[in-house]
Amino acid sequence: MLLGDVFEHGPDPDNPGWRHWNLKDPTLFNGAVMGKLITRVDEDGRHSRLRMFPERRHENLQGIIHGAVTLSLIDISLFTTMHTLGSGNAGPSVTLELSTQFTGAGMPDRPLDAVTEIVRETGSLVFVRGMVEQEDNVVASFSGIVKKRRAE
Repeated sequence: MLLGDVFEHGPDPDNPGWRHWNLKDPTLFNGAVMGKLITRVDEDGRHSRLRMFPERRHENLQGIIHGAVTLSLIDISLFTTMHTLGSGNAGPSVTLELSTQFTGAGMPDRPLDAVTEIVRETGSLVFVRGMVEQEDNVVASFSGIVKKRRAE
């Protein structure tokens, strides 16, 4: 399974400098739950950014972004990082570990970004760390490990 077989990763005309990160099948988790996702590498060349656009369906009873949505954004960001900054084919890979610390509330009225970097990459593992941000507000910090898998 190659990335191009399942993802649409072309330029996003509504957001210059950003690229789509959307599954071609919108009924699968990313599209059905998260909605439109876009990604880019920041100007420093060391950080990848995955952006979502919160909708009413992403809110909890308090009117803030549900923690499960934030965790999903984080998990997906591990793979965008692997694709945009690393050497792996993100499609067939799997999350081995994810540690998250929530530090604030995400508001549904503006984009939510997972900003990541690769700490280390080996032949079979990618170690990622990052923060979920909303402008100057830090919503969460995290680290994760992805196991690279070969396409079958």
